[in-house]
Amino acid sequence: MVAPNATNRAIIDCLPASGERPEVVYRYAGDRFLLLEYGDMVLDLRMNFRIFGLNDAIAKAEIKGLVETVPALRSMLIHYDSLALSPKRLVDTLKKLEENLPSVENLTIPSRRVQLPLAFEDRHTKGDIERYVKYTRQDAPNIINGHNIEYIAQYNGLKDKAEVIEYICATQWWNACIGFWPGLPFMFPLDPRYAIVTPKYNPTRPWTVEGAVGIGGPCVAIYPVASPGGYQLFGRTIPIFDLQQRNPVFKENPILLKAADRVEWVPVSDEELEDIRARVHSGVYQYKVVAYEALNVKSYLQFLESVKDEVATFQKRQAEATKHVAVP
Repeated sequence: MVAPNATNRAIIDCLPASGERPEVVYRYAGDRFLLLEYGDMVLDLRMNFRIFGLNDAIAKAEIKGLVETVPALRSMLIHYDSLALSPKRLVDTLKKLEENLPSVENLTIPSRRVQLPLAFEDRHTKGDIERYVKYTRQDAPNIINGHNIEYIAQYNGLKDKAEVIEYICATQWWNACIGFWPGLPFMFPLDPRYAIVTPKYNPTRPWTVEGAVGIGGPCVAIYPVASPGGYQLFGRTIPIFDLQQRNPVFKENPILLKAADRVEWVPVSDEELEDIRARVHSGVYQYKVVAYEALNVKSYLQFLESVKDEVATFQKRQAEATKHVAVP
């Protein structure tokens, strides 16, 4: 057991990087939780895939005293019964599992495919943005013609709103984790040729309608409840969280999405979305959730290699565009 860092007693232990395995840091997170972190604080879906591989290994190990695991982008929160399982024994077990974990490319991750309707530039997000201009910041550079979509286009070097919609619908969105608000997904494009990015609002927007969809940095999120928010909005979808469980999809869990889901967007009109939402609440709408498929990581990494030149071209286009666009 490595002695905790003298300047950071929250660290229980560290596992040095070895081969493809990044450094692993094990931290105290209160008296019943442990936080495991992989590598440097950078966006790399391979780290997220590894987290899911470890999560599967933990489940199969059936560790006595372990209550729950919460996988995230490059970390995992582990809830344990401190009366039945000591932090040292938990960390020792995790380190053994780490040593036997398959390489990332040999992982196959169970993954549902979820299709969600999306109304771009809908009336509700327009209303929230209009109030922001009126009451919070009249000179916000990210609001053009009453919405954020044209700003997203400018910031990424895209031609217009239509190309933004094309890019958002052209890729599946990998749900790396759930958190922050109940059921809120943090999603990233599996096809990096369509990896748009944006800065966030400044200051934060006081209002965001439930079901709003927006992007901050490279991450797309759905607002599960009405709340403040800083992501650039581009539309609205159907409920992904419902404590009233009005639709059969929420019968077992009021949260729709799970970590490792793949979301596909289906564009609809504002009027069509309102009709679908009414059918959701009446319980007659059937959510389009395809039961477990698998993400073959080796095949996915081969795909990334095959499109790397196209990705580099788009990233160059983005970098040039950002030089000429004001940041909020």
